[in-house]
Amino acid sequence: MIEPVVEQAARTELLADALFDALVRLLGFALLAFGTAGTAAALFRWYSADELAEGIGILIGVTAVAVWLNTKTALQDAILGTTPLLETETAIYTVAAFVGSAIAADGGRRIGDRLARSAFAGVAPGTIDDVGQLVRSVGRVIAVELPESIEDADGHDPVDAATKAALAGQTLRFPRGLTVDQLRDRLATRLERDYGVGHVDVDLAADGEVEYLALGSRPTGIGPTLAPGRVAVAVRGDPAADAAPGDAVRIWARAGDDYRRVADGELRGTAADVATVALDREDARALGSDADHRLVTLPETADAERELVSALRAADETVAAVPVDAGGALEGAAVGSLPALVLAIERDGDVLALPGEGDRLAAGDVAHVLGRPDALRRLPER
Repeated sequence: MIEPVVEQAARTELLADALFDALVRLLGFALLAFGTAGTAAALFRWYSADELAEGIGILIGVTAVAVWLNTKTALQDAILGTTPLLETETAIYTVAAFVGSAIAADGGRRIGDRLARSAFAGVAPGTIDDVGQLVRSVGRVIAVELPESIEDADGHDPVDAATKAALAGQTLRFPRGLTVDQLRDRLATRLERDYGVGHVDVDLAADGEVEYLALGSRPTGIGPTLAPGRVAVAVRGDPAADAAPGDAVRIWARAGDDYRRVADGELRGTAADVATVALDREDARALGSDADHRLVTLPETADAERELVSALRAADETVAAVPVDAGGALEGAAVGSLPALVLAIERDGDVLALPGEGDRLAAGDVAHVLGRPDALRRLPER
């Protein structure tokens, strides 16, 4: 009677030891997965300033446990001692090891990411020393808040008050990972496209904060594209079927049974049987309001004045007259050292066109400068 009791007690003790050994090993696997996933999350946060995906963190932790279990020692000795691989206890033990490791890996990923975020959140450059400097951002996007006060861009017509009011205080979001120059271009493009703004002059800090914002409208209509001494008139008369704006045309007016030549001009647009033509002011007076006209397309290109005006109208640059004050930053400055193109200098009633790079500005001069609004704004503070 005593031997069966002793044998039963021995089996119970062996089972308890085996169970305790299995729990210890499961705890070890959980710690292995926890540490591996936490380290991976911290490294990923340091490298990309982003959070490691949940599924990837669990996969990394479970992979470390799987590598351990698939070694010769883990399969033959570590898994419940000498228990064969195909027994039920082994299967339960293996499943428990993977489930516990997955839970521990997710916890390690969260804690590792939190610790890394606390350690690296304040690490960012304080000044812009490189053109490729990334905008500082601790979130997934860059939030750019527009100032309440919006200025008018130098050299451009002002934007209407309603547009300024709609933009004041607005918060625009952009993808993270942009440099300061890229963010400035994205912001200018967004304002021009979504709000119909013609020109944007903006200064950004290293963290994306708007330090200065000025807007200007782009000239519209025919008037800004007309050269001095020319006007645009509507003429009743069909041009050629393939005529397009910009073509040179010759206008003929009916005189009895014949036609007489009236003027030469440039076609700007058509609507049904009415054509808009740009021509000299004196030639426009010869057009009759009720006369029947005929437009003939000429094999000529548009004149240089119109091409220049059209190019300036479409460009971001504009022309401004900058006075040179006595004792100011521009007095004595060489033309070639300025961040804009000097087209002409007015001095004592004379005009010096296209001055050389070595020519210097003097007090009382007026410099006619071609450049972007931001360059023109900084010119007097050079």
